[in-house]
Amino acid sequence: MTDDANQMWGGRFAAGPDAIMEAINASISFDQRLARQDIEGSRAHAAMLAATGIITDNDAKAIREGLLTVLSEIEGGNFPFSIALEDIHMNVEARLKELVGEPAGRLHTARSRNDQVATDFRLWVRDQCDAAKSGIRTLQKALLSQAEAGADWVMPGFTHLQTAQPVTWGHHMMAYVEMLGRDASRFGDARARMNESPLGAAALAGTSFPIDREATAIALGFDRPMANSLDAVADRDFALEFLSSASICAMHLSRLAEELVIWSSAQFRFVTMSDRFSTGSSIMPQKKNPDAAELVRAKIGRILGATVGLFTVMKGLPLTYSKDMQEDKEQVFDAADNLMLALAAMEGMLADMTANPGALRAAASSGFSTATDLADWLVREAGLPFREAHHVTGSLVALAESEGKDLPDLTLDQMKSAHASITDGVYEVLGVDNSVRSRTSYGGTAPEQVRVQIARWKEALS
Repeated sequence: MTDDANQMWGGRFAAGPDAIMEAINASISFDQRLARQDIEGSRAHAAMLAATGIITDNDAKAIREGLLTVLSEIEGGNFPFSIALEDIHMNVEARLKELVGEPAGRLHTARSRNDQVATDFRLWVRDQCDAAKSGIRTLQKALLSQAEAGADWVMPGFTHLQTAQPVTWGHHMMAYVEMLGRDASRFGDARARMNESPLGAAALAGTSFPIDREATAIALGFDRPMANSLDAVADRDFALEFLSSASICAMHLSRLAEELVIWSSAQFRFVTMSDRFSTGSSIMPQKKNPDAAELVRAKIGRILGATVGLFTVMKGLPLTYSKDMQEDKEQVFDAADNLMLALAAMEGMLADMTANPGALRAAASSGFSTATDLADWLVREAGLPFREAHHVTGSLVALAESEGKDLPDLTLDQMKSAHASITDGVYEVLGVDNSVRSRTSYGGTAPEQVRVQIARWKEALS
């Protein structure tokens, strides 16, 4: 190869095409994260091979004990990973051979790296579903604490980020408890669907050896073996479902993070973020930036990007395995890491956050937030059709706005100028406290309803 050709590959690949092939083909730099799952699967496989008489009990014992030594070396940081051995499977098997000799060569009987990696990856993603559910539960408890503290604190409810109707702080917090509850259930559903074992599908067609796939499935905590060997090695829908669930959860976290950013601003002052989750400015000494919330808000970009990335990798692949599928892991690893970090950061922010009930109440009392209560009163007490009541209320809002007042500040004569049937009973519904107390429908913002939901979730999460 000429010097000119070498320069085309760049300094890192001065050795030429062989170095490039090694770099693009090897996955050990990232799939070493599957070491525990790989060794767990291999130990189950070795035990099954001995139980079915495919290998001897002595060979199986040597293999299983040797694999524990390998795992100890990896977890202790003493394992020499080799890029030349391509992946975690070959790295583990090569070290096993150094430790136990000839029996190591019998471990790969009746399996392929295709069903091996599918099994390892399922086990890893299954663990991440459990971790995500645990992180969500912890965050829900932080939200419940906030909700319980402020079950009757009045704040503005918004549509279009414009003041709509008064709600309670507890009700707002509980909205996210509900969203996260569905997120946890999605991870649970995904886990249940992925809990089938690919091990024993071999390369793609199964094996002629008399293996016991039920035994390895049970040993690895799966419900059953997968029923089609082609499907077992070819699909990554379990990873896609995890990523889809993670994306929805990250979206919910992003919305909550956005609210924390807005609420902690000088314009709102609804909440004060702790110093632990804020930073200062390098030039403006008065600044206290909600950086942790902003970073949580951004995580959806990485996680949704990983979801789209894996969908794109998988969308055009014929059955069964193609090397493209090596691109499945880094995106899932990154998404899982960032989801867990976002959940932990959000829990920390909420646990340390202080709400400002005075600012919440002041904001709830502005912006004509009880206009709907006035319209409802006109329907209920004066017998007006709702559309007429809506019109009358709108005229009173315009009157109050022109005088720089809120609706409760208008005199009874001013009220009657819009409609003669209005009586002084209308003032009983115009205060923000009266408004929230009146919303007693199931799932409403009335403090009594909020406390019902808090109790239900506390019991569910206990």
